[in-house]
Amino acid sequence: MPSIQKVLVANRSEIAIRVFRAANELGLKTVAVYAEEDKLALHRFKADEAYLIGRGPHMDEPMGPIESYLSINEILRVARLAKADAIHPGYGFLSENPEFVDACADAGMTFIGPSADSMRRLGNKVAARNLAVAAGVPVMPATDPLPDDPDTWEALAGEIGYPVMLKASWGGGGRGMRVIRDAKQLVGEVTEAKREARAAFGKDEVYLEKLVERARHVEVQILGDSHGNRVHLFERDCTVQRRHQKVVERAPAPYLDDQRREELCGYALSIADAADYVCAGTVEFLMDADTGAFYFIEVNPRIQVEHTVTEEVTGVDIVKAQIHIIEGAKIGTPDSGVPAQDDLRLNGHALQCRITTEDPEQNFIPDYGRITAYRGATGFGIRLDGGTAYSGAVITRFYDPLLEKVTAWAPTPDEAIRRMDRALREFRIRGVATNLTFLENIVGHEKFRDASYTTNFIDNSPDLFETVRRRDRATKLLNYIADVTVNGHPETRGRPMPPDDVPPPIIPIFKGPPPEGAKQRLDRDGPEAFAKWMRAENRTFVTDTTMRDGHQSLLATRMRTYDIAAIANAYATALPELLSLECWGGATFDVAMRFLTEDPWERLARIREDTPNILLQVLVRGANGVGYTNYPDNVVKFFTRQAAEAGIDLFRVFDCLNWIENMRVSIDAICESGKLCEAAICYTGDLNDPARSKYNLNYYTDLG
Repeated sequence: MPSIQKVLVANRSEIAIRVFRAANELGLKTVAVYAEEDKLALHRFKADEAYLIGRGPHMDEPMGPIESYLSINEILRVARLAKADAIHPGYGFLSENPEFVDACADAGMTFIGPSADSMRRLGNKVAARNLAVAAGVPVMPATDPLPDDPDTWEALAGEIGYPVMLKASWGGGGRGMRVIRDAKQLVGEVTEAKREARAAFGKDEVYLEKLVERARHVEVQILGDSHGNRVHLFERDCTVQRRHQKVVERAPAPYLDDQRREELCGYALSIADAADYVCAGTVEFLMDADTGAFYFIEVNPRIQVEHTVTEEVTGVDIVKAQIHIIEGAKIGTPDSGVPAQDDLRLNGHALQCRITTEDPEQNFIPDYGRITAYRGATGFGIRLDGGTAYSGAVITRFYDPLLEKVTAWAPTPDEAIRRMDRALREFRIRGVATNLTFLENIVGHEKFRDASYTTNFIDNSPDLFETVRRRDRATKLLNYIADVTVNGHPETRGRPMPPDDVPPPIIPIFKGPPPEGAKQRLDRDGPEAFAKWMRAENRTFVTDTTMRDGHQSLLATRMRTYDIAAIANAYATALPELLSLECWGGATFDVAMRFLTEDPWERLARIREDTPNILLQVLVRGANGVGYTNYPDNVVKFFTRQAAEAGIDLFRVFDCLNWIENMRVSIDAICESGKLCEAAICYTGDLNDPARSKYNLNYYTDLG
């Protein structure tokens, strides 16, 4: 058996780094390969040596970003150049290509994976299905590989009955998979699937399989050695999928009891024994959620993306086990790192989430660009397997959008879910879109927590897509501070600084708590009784408009919340007899947001807190609210309710043309909110001018 000294990983990103780490812990040298489009990828810098593939003086024309990693000749060229004695394929690309295994053997390289014969028997889904039938494992009704003649497809589909699932015979990752519900879809979907399968795996062979509508996807991790020993590392649940791509994986499957688990894993070992399987592999099954029946799907003769959850609950390093087994170690001995079956135990629960640049708000189209800020999640029970995920990393459009895999372990399923939720919320990735909040919605969903989901969980749960974008307040604030620091505030830019000898304003301080005022009367008596009391009073009520009209008229509405809120408590203690403070609305709302870059709602909250005894008043432009356009009725009503709940007591409503109907929606909404409504009349000019034939004093008193 070979003694490996130097490993080349014929892959990229996260899985390449995973293999490098395991090899490094074993004292082995490592070699990375990278395409030109991947020259900034992190895996290039995690290996002892790295070599460019797909272009160079030895080639007439450069290869593409995917083609480079699929070139057997290029991989072997680098392996010889670097004097590597073993090649690990990772997953995807050439990992399931038996011709690659043969080429490695011909070149004197050790392939860390199953034999070419096993790949041909198991990597082809149709051949694997026939093997499962021979081993007594239940299978889903399916066709043989579809012939090239489209005229025969409809008859074959009719034999197993619609709906059917269309699958590629080679490869994995959901490539080429289609749900076909009637004959009208058949030709178009098969043609497209064959094209996709050829692009992904180099082979366009596809077949049809009966579709189970309410299914769970569960798979078993197997390991076999060259001495005839094979074990399972229990099962993983991979039911949470989108377009047949796994999103969240768990181990063990939370819906299986020990008896069903033993049955399932027994089926997997039967297939492994029948194939005389060596190295790591995964046997995948569908479970009918209604009947509990298992159906064999396929064997993936390679390591899986989701292998991390199995490692967490069994303690077996699957990548190291691959290397040891290929070197001739025997399962059940310390040299292999894999205990005998009777000694393998499940310890706790684990789940893995795949963090990608897929944007849930854009139909999961992968985003690309530069990561401007990155903060990962850490802590007890959290494992990160990252690719190119760091501040400054450039994410290209050429490859899988996976940024990082986060795995959470805990003694119980519920605690593992809570730990994952915490970790996802702890992540900060800026500069590119991510699916982080979408993953948060999944792990926090009731169906996920009680394990009642099926493979159509995401498709049938529109609530998963609510609140999928983070607000990114920290980055926005930092950008604002940086801009103002370097360029100055746009409101003060180019203006002279105030003289240094100008004394700062001194806020008067009045002792004692604010006495009760109009606010307490309104809260106690309600708006109707309050209005009746006002009309019965034979005195003038005073409203202070400094916080609204004063600076709007004199300072272009440029007083900051800081300055306004600073004096609020002095009003409450020194002027408790005021009827109201007009501190909101008019131009202040718009200017606060657009020019002062402030939150007008925060201003209202601060004034309310420091002025608990005086009515807070807002100026409302009828159907325009506090804006400059005529808003729909529901917008005006909602805004009025929000303002009332936030602290406004008195709404002063006007219309520039004194058109009552334009004020009607606001007036009705204010009355419904239980607050005071004060209707205002607009006028201009000298009302006592005898030359004014219409808009004179009598006109306005009659209008009132």
